[in-house]
Amino acid sequence: MKLYDTLSGTKKDLTPMDGEVKMYVCGPNLYGPSHVGHALSYVVFDVLRRYLEYRGYKVRHVQNFTDIEDRIIDLGITEGRDIKEVAEEYIERFHLEMDGLGVQRAHHYPRATEYIDQMIEIIQGLIAKGHAYAVDGDVYYQVTSFPTYGRLSNRSVDEMKTGTRIEADPRKKDPMDFVLWKASKEGEPAWPSPWGQGRPGWHIECSAMSTSLLGPQLDIHGGGLDVVFPHHENEIAQSEGFTGASPFAQFWVHNGLLHPTEDAEEKMTRHEGNFVSIRDALARHHRDAIRLFLLSSHYRSPRAYSEKEIESQARAAERMRSALREGGVENGSPLEVDSYRKQFIDAMDDDLNTSRAIAVLFDLAREINRSRGEEKDIRSGQEMLRELGGVLGLSFQEPESSAGVAAQPFIDLLVQVRTQLRQERQFALSDTVRDGLEGLGVTLEDSADGTTWRLRQTDTS
Repeated sequence: MKLYDTLSGTKKDLTPMDGEVKMYVCGPNLYGPSHVGHALSYVVFDVLRRYLEYRGYKVRHVQNFTDIEDRIIDLGITEGRDIKEVAEEYIERFHLEMDGLGVQRAHHYPRATEYIDQMIEIIQGLIAKGHAYAVDGDVYYQVTSFPTYGRLSNRSVDEMKTGTRIEADPRKKDPMDFVLWKASKEGEPAWPSPWGQGRPGWHIECSAMSTSLLGPQLDIHGGGLDVVFPHHENEIAQSEGFTGASPFAQFWVHNGLLHPTEDAEEKMTRHEGNFVSIRDALARHHRDAIRLFLLSSHYRSPRAYSEKEIESQARAAERMRSALREGGVENGSPLEVDSYRKQFIDAMDDDLNTSRAIAVLFDLAREINRSRGEEKDIRSGQEMLRELGGVLGLSFQEPESSAGVAAQPFIDLLVQVRTQLRQERQFALSDTVRDGLEGLGVTLEDSADGTTWRLRQTDTS
């Protein structure tokens, strides 16, 4: 199999260093619900793992949870909650939504707050080796101490200074130096360290978790293109600076970003509020339709969210399900389907080309449906379709109900009516609308940003 490596800018043969593929994927920051842009990344790396295992590789998959970071702290302060409580809420929701999407659980889900000791050990090692320095309770990584800094994002330090807005800090030896440890501030969580009470910077967290669970070198480090710089760039400097092992990762695999609309320049993101939550997407669409939408273009390409495209993929998924329903002649001549497996493998071996692989599945489904009236035994074709579709994480489950999609405009209208009733303080009538929808299996969720709805029966896969 060939995979594209961001650092070298080339497709390379995948050969595990230690007999198993050690894969680390950057996980969610737990200050809010995950959205479909996050789902794009997690579905891509789910398929990568599924395919590697299908081809006989043993994979050890680690995905972290960022449970200590500025925005989580701010949310906890705003809502008067402990950050652990905030993190637990969004971890539970994340697992439910990944299960709903058919994303396999990683082998390990480390939390940053569980690896504070390892972070301190790495920071101490970096100071001892001349890569970091302490000042006023903070510790900074000195980027000029790492000669190849910038190679992942293919920029020199001078270019980064020109193209990046950097807050002036006279305590830094260089404006590009980044924080490893932050001195504590009043009201924030803090841990004891050789530099005083404080907490880790964001970048050091992943270095500590990955090296603790997978060792000093990885086969695959994954994430979105938006974290190439500075996050992954800093991970390389920290990890290689501490362990001395190079390369830190054989492959840097980055998925393209999801944009909220075709004409939007910015990515889908929570702090901009321009997102569709995974929960809402699952309430409206079958998991197979969402997966087909996310996988229907190459993983490195940017995408735009489109309800129409997902609905189109729902119809495509139905064509595949129809090919798996009973039919054909039990004693007829079997379909010859080995060529479909070869085409599928050729596509996936070429840098995980899921769009070509999906086309192979449609061709196979078409042949199965065509062969029903030709006195042929279609079972071999159906078995092959299930086998290859399973590599893409397709369930082929019949929808529990199509009512959610068909009734969507009417539910939206009732939600708007209820919102108007609440604004007019007609609470009895608004409660009648809410209770009526609840009785039909539609749960309303009110927040400062408005009201969203979901179908209860679509919370699981």
